[in-house]
Amino acid sequence: MTRNRYMMNMTEGAPAGLLLRFMVPLLIGNIFQQVYNMVDTMIVGRTIGPDALAAVGATGSLNFLFFSLCGGLSMGIGILISQAFGAGNHDMVKRIITNAIYIMTAAAMIMGLLGFFLARRVLVFLHTPENIVDRSTVYMQIMCLGILAVSLYNGIASILRGIGDSKTPLYFLVISSVLNIFLDLFFILVLGTDVGGAAAATVLSQLISAVGSILFAVTKNPMFRLERSHWKPDPMLMTKCCMIGVPVAAQSSMIAVSLVILQAVVNSFGSTVGAAFTATSRIEILVQQPFNSLFAALSTFTGQNIGANRQDRVRQGFRQSTVMILIFSAVMIPVMQFFGDDLMGFFVDANDNADVIAYGARGLQITSMFFVPLGMINVFRGVMNGAGDGTYSLISGTSEMVGRIAFPKPLTMLPFVGVWGIWWGTALTWALVALASFARYRSGVWKTSGKIRA
Repeated sequence: MTRNRYMMNMTEGAPAGLLLRFMVPLLIGNIFQQVYNMVDTMIVGRTIGPDALAAVGATGSLNFLFFSLCGGLSMGIGILISQAFGAGNHDMVKRIITNAIYIMTAAAMIMGLLGFFLARRVLVFLHTPENIVDRSTVYMQIMCLGILAVSLYNGIASILRGIGDSKTPLYFLVISSVLNIFLDLFFILVLGTDVGGAAAATVLSQLISAVGSILFAVTKNPMFRLERSHWKPDPMLMTKCCMIGVPVAAQSSMIAVSLVILQAVVNSFGSTVGAAFTATSRIEILVQQPFNSLFAALSTFTGQNIGANRQDRVRQGFRQSTVMILIFSAVMIPVMQFFGDDLMGFFVDANDNADVIAYGARGLQITSMFFVPLGMINVFRGVMNGAGDGTYSLISGTSEMVGRIAFPKPLTMLPFVGVWGIWWGTALTWALVALASFARYRSGVWKTSGKIRA
């Protein structure tokens, strides 16, 4: 195995140490990413107003839907990269990289155009309140125009992580995060561009991350020293990329569809509840970053060890990751239970938006009680997605979609639950997905179902 500071062989050494070493840069990067997302939300909410905050929030699930195909493909491609790298087949790694570029570019352009032209129609269909629908449309259209930039960054980051490099994406993500904050302030406060400025700042920041990561990787990483032969389109290899990537993309798409339906339920309660839900979603996403970072680390760890036929190490990684989840949850749950008001105060002025804060604080208390099953979902997904188990991706996505459709609306119709059914629906969905994931993991089918022949 070629040794290079920008690659990590995870088939040798203590699993816990490797996972922590890999996930720490991911965690830092994810926190930075969510911090600038939160800053974006805070600037919108505190300088333009709660209606603008609700307008941004109303596009969240839709943006996720249009971004999900590209994000899922990049994740699937990263899985293929990790398996080929773990098997020591560097030539295949390079061929996957070039064919992945073709796939990601085409998918991003298609989804970006669809999102741009369908934005307003879908927002109206979802009963987005009339007082925010124009702003939501502008925000979503600008974000969709930037899907190619976001897709390229996610693609290059997944490839780098597949070969064990979790640091390079971090460097450029930090730069992008800081730049995003300044661009937010410039576009909104100086130019007065309303929510469109926040979207433009995010797109430009992602573009810089993408370009920087690519240039750095080409310069420093041997896997990116490509020859002309590597650029030849390979239909068979593209098929393999899609066989792994499409189920992961489908998983993301189903989750996105369920979030769109949930957003329609949220919208029916008006902009105050919409603003509260937007803020709690941002807080929950930030809290989940240790889980997400562990998921990404475990996915690469599993992929490399499956490629090297080291299933025993995969089981060790699963057990040690479970312990980490329990520790993370023990820290996070009390914070959400006792400091929800303070956290909500970062998004809206407490004096003028007491109802928004009250709704959000109670929502955080509800969902935080289910952080352990949420964390375990990430462990199960890390193992089975890393093994290339496409069927599990569909099981996971389907169960999450069913939960988000089946729970929230009926719960909000119960007199003793009411609006809180929005947050209870999210919590119960996590429990459902965790149970479905546990069943698939126990079956053991994932051990051989998705392995590629490198």
